[in-house]
Amino acid sequence: MFGAFGKALEQLPDPRFMKVVILGIAGAILTLAALWTASGWALQQVKWTQLWLIGDAIAWLGDYADDIGWVSFALGAGGLTWLLFPVAAVAVIGLFLDSVCEAVEAKHYPTLGTPRPQPVLEAVFGAIRFLGVTIAVNLIALPFYLLLLVLFGTGAFLFLIVNGYLVGREFFELVAARRLPPGPARRLRKAHGTRILIFGTLAVFLMSIPVVNLVAPVIAAAAMVHLYQSLPRRAEFESAPH
Repeated sequence: MFGAFGKALEQLPDPRFMKVVILGIAGAILTLAALWTASGWALQQVKWTQLWLIGDAIAWLGDYADDIGWVSFALGAGGLTWLLFPVAAVAVIGLFLDSVCEAVEAKHYPTLGTPRPQPVLEAVFGAIRFLGVTIAVNLIALPFYLLLLVLFGTGAFLFLIVNGYLVGREFFELVAARRLPPGPARRLRKAHGTRILIFGTLAVFLMSIPVVNLVAPVIAAAAMVHLYQSLPRRAEFESAPH
């Protein structure tokens, strides 16, 4: 696992990597601007005193509870946007993943055959689907993040696990799509679910660190190529009739 990230980091100066980094940063900034606007609007609609558990916890604020929520919505929107940066970055990087995969395969796995052709629309719709699902899941989980943060200080842990699962799954499916149709790719992912969850959690952690998060999605994409190639029984899925 760490070896995969180490190899990816060593190859970061590759011009094909840096091109994707620049495109990813530009795309993520535009995406995050839209996310900030959308999340700000969503948080502004929240009636804090009516939320399950949270409403009871802040009842002592009385008439000021909702007012405080309204005043703090901008901070909440900014925080949610920062938390969703890994999601936006992965969605954008997914559109340019082939360049990173080709660079990794050319250097480390030159004997691999020609990758499976993937229609452009398949990649675009996949990125949109991933972004939509992950935003929805995080919005649903937001009260639980806040509750765990206030009561036990463990909201960040839940965030890492939830998004680690989603990001790990998405990176795996993006890389596996070059070698396997969607059905076999999903079965291979389920066979190595724990390993992919750990990978995704590490990736989300890196993407949550300021400055590092600018290059972390590309490093994670390259690392997933190494992880995919090292999976036990991978060859069985690739050679089986589809």
